Amino acid sequence: WQVWAIYMVLAANLSEEQALKQVCPSCDAAQSCNCSSMGLDFIPSGLTGKMTTLNLAHNRIKQIRAHDLQRAVNLRALLLQSNQISSIEEGSFDSLGKLELLDLSNNSLAHLSPVWFGPLFSLQHLYIQGNSYSDLGTSSPFSSLRNLSSLHLGNPRFSTIRQGNFEGITHLSKLWIDGSNLSRYDPGSLKSIKKINHMIISVRRTDVFSAVVSDLLHSAIWLEVREIKLDIEQEQLVQNSTLPLLIEKITFTYASFTDQYISRITVLLKEITSLRELEAIDCVLEGQGEWDMKEIARSGQSSVERISITNMTIPNFYLFFDLDGIESQIGKLKRLRIASSKVFMVPCTLARHFSSLLYLDFHDNLLVNNRLSETICEDSWPSLQTLNLSKNSLKSLKQTAKCIINLSKLINLDISENNFGEIPDTCEWPDQLKYLNLSSTQIPKLTPCIPSTLEVLDVSANNLQEFGLQLPFLKELYLAKNHLKTLPDAAGIPHLVALSMSRNKLNGFSKEEFEGAQVGAVQLSLMECHRSLLVSLICALVFLVVLVLVAVGYKYHAVWYLRMTWAWLQAKRKPKRAPPKDICYDAFVSYSENDSNWVENIMVQQLEQACPPFRLCLHKRDFVPGKWIVDNIIDSIEKSHKTLFVLSEHFVQSEWCKYELDFSHFRLFDENNDAAILILLEPIQSQAIPKRFCKLRKIMNTKTYLEWPPGEEQQEMFWENLKAALKS
Repeated sequence: WQVWAIYMVLAANLSEEQALKQVCPSCDAAQSCNCSSMGLDFIPSGLTGKMTTLNLAHNRIKQIRAHDLQRAVNLRALLLQSNQISSIEEGSFDSLGKLELLDLSNNSLAHLSPVWFGPLFSLQHLYIQGNSYSDLGTSSPFSSLRNLSSLHLGNPRFSTIRQGNFEGITHLSKLWIDGSNLSRYDPGSLKSIKKINHMIISVRRTDVFSAVVSDLLHSAIWLEVREIKLDIEQEQLVQNSTLPLLIEKITFTYASFTDQYISRITVLLKEITSLRELEAIDCVLEGQGEWDMKEIARSGQSSVERISITNMTIPNFYLFFDLDGIESQIGKLKRLRIASSKVFMVPCTLARHFSSLLYLDFHDNLLVNNRLSETICEDSWPSLQTLNLSKNSLKSLKQTAKCIINLSKLINLDISENNFGEIPDTCEWPDQLKYLNLSSTQIPKLTPCIPSTLEVLDVSANNLQEFGLQLPFLKELYLAKNHLKTLPDAAGIPHLVALSMSRNKLNGFSKEEFEGAQVGAVQLSLMECHRSLLVSLICALVFLVVLVLVAVGYKYHAVWYLRMTWAWLQAKRKPKRAPPKDICYDAFVSYSENDSNWVENIMVQQLEQACPPFRLCLHKRDFVPGKWIVDNIIDSIEKSHKTLFVLSEHFVQSEWCKYELDFSHFRLFDENNDAAILILLEPIQSQAIPKRFCKLRKIMNTKTYLEWPPGEEQQEMFWENLKAALKS
């Protein structure tokens, strides 16, 4: 009996696993099961201890029951996002002590319970955003999650953060709070977290923003604020505290600034002496640059060394001031990036005060040559080493070089994606220039304008036909996407260690072109290395595919099917209803050869010997000899007032009956008439009708049919009904 009991348990487990396989057929060898988008209403049964990842996202699950996950003791990741979960029974996660990732985002949870997360002592990543809770409760729902590394919470209804809501969490790599409608924040609520590497908060109220920043100054390293419209706040950010300031970077995303707040925030942020980087992404500056420069200057120097601005929108940029007076605040700046923000110039007087700037990036702006001399004037950007002017509106390489010569310490220059078109014979460049990017600038050739001091040159994606420069210090050369037919002369680039030549017109190269020097690493495509072999393989493969198609077509009568399809299409083009003078038959009869005895000896006699007689079209008797059978079928159907189908088990197994059904189907439904009459000679089970008889299924579901009765009295009524249908 013990063996029998063990067998019954194993059999039950096996049947549950098989049931799970039917629901989630994509469980792989590593026991990672993808059951997403399956229309599930519950967590499926049959989960085993072997599973490590279970994806149940995008289903219709409304509840997590206590027994649903009991056996999944080795689960590491559980994905339940985008369901309709509104309740989680107590004890549902008791067996998930090894779970590291739990995603409950975008569900319908109206509250959060500490009881749910209590057993999840290994949890590292928790995502509960996009639900319908308005707060986190009166205590901390995360108090037992000592290993938590990333937490994402909040939703449009989320309005309150209380003291103690984050008790138990000491360190987080990432904390993301969606608080666009956050209206109450108890000061000190986030102070229990000792360190946050990256804090993201969506908040619209400035008072909430100030309170959050004050709490995070001693814990967050990178603070990212989203969707805020900043207004004037007079309060201080840094309160009296002996704790060291940790915040190093602040990012504003989708934020809106006024001129007044720019002045105020500049002063307030100077209180954060640990701050080194400011970033603005997709923000709006609603003003004209009327900043309070006196207040900014009185507040002293800023500790910020890096500023990055991407896609800044200034609605009134044509009225914008020249920022006169900001010079005192930029002396310590080392990196400045202003990309995709319609910058067309920088005043020379301002440019001269960037005394410590090493890196300047003006990618994707509106810089033009006739204003570049103002932006890069004499004594401007005195310490600059790297300059990016890519994707602007520069047209003259000679004028560009004439301005850049003022940057005596410049080492790296990127002027790619400008439409220079031509290149002069000679140019003057800074003496220390080592990196030059001229890719995608439409230059047709290279001249001694290229500085001989370069160690890296990128001229890819141009119209170059040859390369013959003498660059004795060059180590890296990028020539991809040009029209070169030969390799560069090795004698002119003796110290080259990296060469990119992909997507050119090379036909080959010889050992002499390398002057016998050993090539350390060459990355050539298969086409470039073995072009003849590859072409031969492609031809052989095409021939093989054609051969296989011909063989398959021959075996399965593909030519016949094509002819039949063509005939059917031709029939579709004919008029839907034949003229009355062309109607020769009362009905065309479609039947299986196995039912010919009933059709020819019973039905034909009843109908053709009736008074008045009906004229029937039978394929045995009335098809034109020598004419293609498909044409016979189409012509007979078109010349008949009705099409009479004698349905039986034999009928649904017949290919010819299917074709006759297909050819009549368009007439039946295009004309929306009663051209088809169905006679059910014997009962047909629905599962017995093959899937290829989809039209028959459709007709039987939409039209009534006559059933052949076994009794003689009922048969008389059958014939009367059939005759009436033929006359209609």
